[in-house]
Parts: sequence; structure tokens; C-alpha cells
Amino acid sequence: MSRIIAGAAKGRRIETPKGDRTRPTTDRVREALFSALASWFGTAEQPAAEHFDGVAVLDLYAGSGAIALESASRGARRVVGVEGDAPTARLIRGNASTTRLPVEVVAAKLPGALLQVTGRFDLVFLDPPYDVGEEQVERVLEELIAGEKLQPKALVVVERSKRSEEPRWPAAFTETWSRRYGETTLYFGATE
Repeated sequence: MSRIIAGAAKGRRIETPKGDRTRPTTDRVREALFSALASWFGTAEQPAAEHFDGVAVLDLYAGSGAIALESASRGARRVVGVEGDAPTARLIRGNASTTRLPVEVVAAKLPGALLQVTGRFDLVFLDPPYDVGEEQVERVLEELIAGEKLQPKALVVVERSKRSEEPRWPAAFTETWSRRYGETTLYFGATE
């Protein structure tokens, strides 16, 4: 079990997939991530939990949907979660229903699943399972650019084990940085 940290559904518990098909983002890492994102998307006039007002979010390798649900709880205007495992995609839909948060779910495997996603996004989060190699992560990053899935000044966050290599960012990402939280490293890439 995990929980929503802030916003309209603050404190609500969400189900997580059983087994090792997914690698859930811990509450601690999610809290640190959303604190960093509040700085990126926020303004001095908005409380931290509302910094997602107007932001379109794409959660790739969505797992339980915790990132998608947290974004929706914080007021994102559109949230799409993409999950390749059909039972896990159903779990996300169940979590969205239970929390009453508007999250669209695409049950399809990446990288090809991006063809089924319409629109452009301000924030994209990739949290692939451990067995997904760097080559596939880089292919997804390239497809985000080639498929015109990113708004101007978009932010992409890749969550990996601290033992993984930093992703090779396509040239469209003009600013990159990382933050480490225990065994997890978050890689950030911003476009112009």
C-alpha cells in the first residue's frame, strides 16, 4: 500500500501491484520529487499542492499509478498513465476510481504505446522496471521528441537505480541534472 501525499486526495491509500513486475516509487522519493516539481512549475502565489494547476502529465511505466494519481490530486489539468502489464493497468483504473481522480490509462507496452497517446505534455515521468535497459529508455526519450509529445519548456524525469547509467538525453533537452535519494536517482531533462 502507498498513499497520496498532497492535494484533493491527500492521505488516500492506493493499491500497489503484487510481485516484481513493477518497481514502485517510494513515498519518500515521491515526496522529494513533488517538492522539486513544485519549485519548477510553481509560483509564489500558489500553495505547493496546487502547483500542478494547468500542467499536463504523462506517467510512463505507470505501475500503481502513484505519480499519475499524485499529479491529479495536485490539480494537473490532464493526466495519462501508460502501463504495459494489463492487470497492473486495471489496478491503476481501480485506484483512480477509488480516489475519484481523473487519470486516463493506456494499457500498452512502451516504446510503441506512445502512438496511442494524444496531445502534448508539460511533465513526463519514466519509471521503468529494473530489467528495462538504457537503450529502451533512450528510445522512449527519442520518441517523445519525434512524436511531438512535449510542450515547450517541458520537463522529463527518469527514475533509475543508483547503479544505472544516466540516460543519454536527445539534443532537444538543453538542461539536465540529477538528484539521488538512497538507492534511487532521479534524472531531470528540460526542453526549450
